[in-house]
Amino acid sequence: MGREYKILCKPTKGAALHQLLHKLPPPFHRPQMLELYNYRVDNDGYYLVDHLIDRSVAATALQVFLDAALSSSDSVTIIEP
Repeated sequence: MGREYKILCKPTKGAALHQLLHKLPPPFHRPQMLELYNYRVDNDGYYLVDHLIDRSVAATALQVFLDAALSSSDSVTIIEP
């Protein structure tokens, strides 16, 4: 289980999306290869799930998506699905 976030906004596309994804911290903890967080880019924004293993890493990923949303949309809504 974990905590889910849906950021409703106009998502980044193309080269800007490529740059955005390179800002994300690694989603796995080595050497156990535990998944710290997961995400997807949807037509209506970004979805992120924090698996509550390393909250600081997931928080960094969430901040990257929030920064992108706020820079590309006039209105941003965050919900927990």
